[in-house]
Amino acid sequence: MQDDRFYVLHVLECIERIEKYTAGRNIDGFFSDTLIQDGVIRNLQVLAESTMRVSERTKARWPAVAWRDIAGFRNVVVHDYLGLDLERIWNIVSLNLAVLKRQMEQIREAIE
Repeated sequence: MQDDRFYVLHVLECIERIEKYTAGRNIDGFFSDTLIQDGVIRNLQVLAESTMRVSERTKARWPAVAWRDIAGFRNVVVHDYLGLDLERIWNIVSLNLAVLKRQMEQIREAIE
């Protein structure tokens, strides 16, 4: 469980960075700034790497987390980076990140 806490905290750190990078931006602002795109994509990749290291036991306790989807996204970022869809990235940030943040905060509290 201690290792899981480390990875959950790391996921939360990545989410905070993404929130910082995208604060006050809309999709057009995201599309027009490659530096922000790079920071967001990198932190999504690192976030996904950390979720893949969470134990199966913890994953089983939190089935609402999209563990498999996150891992699949990581594989796309790492292996098909030229095929990344910026609109999909923005949708992940604007629609899914807040949910994942709440889930990771709940897990963090439960394993403290």
